[in-house]
Amino acid sequence: MQKREGRDREKDSNREEANKRVSRSNAGGGGGGGPRSAMHTSRHSMSSSSGVLMVGPNFRVGKKIGCGNFGELRLGKNLYNNEHVAIKMEPMKSKAPQLHLEYRFYKLLGSHAGGLSSRVEGAVQEAKKRDMDDLHQDGETRAPEGIPEVYYFGPCGKYNALVMELLGPSLEDLFEVCGRRFSLKTVLMIATQLLHRIEYVHTRHLIYRDVKPENFLIGRSTNKKDKVIHIIDFGLAKEYIDLETNKHIPYREHKSLTGTARYMSINTHLGKEQSRRDDLEALGHMFMYFLRGSLPWQGLKADTLKERYQKIGDTKRATPIESLCEGHPEEMATYLRYVRRLDFFETPDYEYLRKLFQELFERRGYVDDGEFDWTGKTMQSTPVGSLQTGHEIVTSPNRDRNPAANKGGAKGVPAWPDVPNKQPNNTLGNLTPADRHGSVQVVSSTNGELANDDPTAGHSNTPITAAAEVEIVDETKCCCFFKRRKKKSGRQK
Repeated sequence: MQKREGRDREKDSNREEANKRVSRSNAGGGGGGGPRSAMHTSRHSMSSSSGVLMVGPNFRVGKKIGCGNFGELRLGKNLYNNEHVAIKMEPMKSKAPQLHLEYRFYKLLGSHAGGLSSRVEGAVQEAKKRDMDDLHQDGETRAPEGIPEVYYFGPCGKYNALVMELLGPSLEDLFEVCGRRFSLKTVLMIATQLLHRIEYVHTRHLIYRDVKPENFLIGRSTNKKDKVIHIIDFGLAKEYIDLETNKHIPYREHKSLTGTARYMSINTHLGKEQSRRDDLEALGHMFMYFLRGSLPWQGLKADTLKERYQKIGDTKRATPIESLCEGHPEEMATYLRYVRRLDFFETPDYEYLRKLFQELFERRGYVDDGEFDWTGKTMQSTPVGSLQTGHEIVTSPNRDRNPAANKGGAKGVPAWPDVPNKQPNNTLGNLTPADRHGSVQVVSSTNGELANDDPTAGHSNTPITAAAEVEIVDETKCCCFFKRRKKKSGRQK
């Protein structure tokens, strides 16, 4: 009997140790910003004694600043250096999880600030073989220009959490500030930067598939990145080089729509597999959106989403490039003609496209001084997604775009000053959702769902529906973080 009890205790001990190893291996993220180990157990999710929600060993979770198809976005703070971060949280039971894939792509892009995790070690090693310049020799990575840093990925209660660099306003926000029209100079400066960003993504064997102004954000002036345009949100990205064969993915048809209908390529509307050419065509549509103020296929009505997507695609095909670019420099039409003629497998000549715009820039006598149309602008109402941190104004990636949730704001304040306790303003509150968005966000074909982008897909202000076991915390605001918390059941009463 004593021997059997001893064996049982030994088995229990072995199971406990195995569970600890599994928990550590599932953490899967780098600590980023502190000396403590990246691996962690569930004790880092919530400090029950203090009521402080934590992600990993050193990231404190604060107020919700947005939500969408992926889950929710929260403001966070790195307790080691007191820097604010953005935390994307996705329910572990999500029917179409994307956060882990996005994390893997960020690491492949070289934007992870911490150590390497076993789950993406193979992908990063593969990237090393491709002469990834941005990998340190010790195996750690640094973020290339315009790619937000990722500090951590791991579990947080019933959620997976991705901790990222906090950025400034999006190009869509800035477009509103400038009266929904950008000058040619600003568009050419934007185009030059974004061609570099997309080329970089493509050199890492990824296609982006989600070009839209909301996914390009300027940095924060506190770290001197306010003139750098960042590309965010790789939830719809895809590897176009097969890792096993090292060959380009095959051409296919009858594919589900993936991307944002307003900007996506004509071939995407036709159900063709996307490749590098489609990212560039979507960029061209976005450039014309900035120059024109709108696109001919915006505001189309239909009884169903499928019919609306069809109308948008039909209108794109029926709109000649010359008509789309009428009244604007010929180089814009040349750009679109070039990218639409690219073969599915063809490597684009990015330098040719940049040179096309650079020569136009010089002929017009512009100076590349980093002064965009929004530099020094004032805003009329609190921008969606802006956060008062007590030190400066910051706007997070994947912002909540419901203006009703953001009222007030000081008038006549510079758009993004580094002045404590000043909030930026813009004109979003004067526009209806339909005015702001004419595009349709189409969820990746892997999850088999379609969702409106007009006005809420990807930017919904609707709370995430909690599973029965998920604890909902009623939060009390205190210095941007919630220190006093009352718990209540996630079940409907």
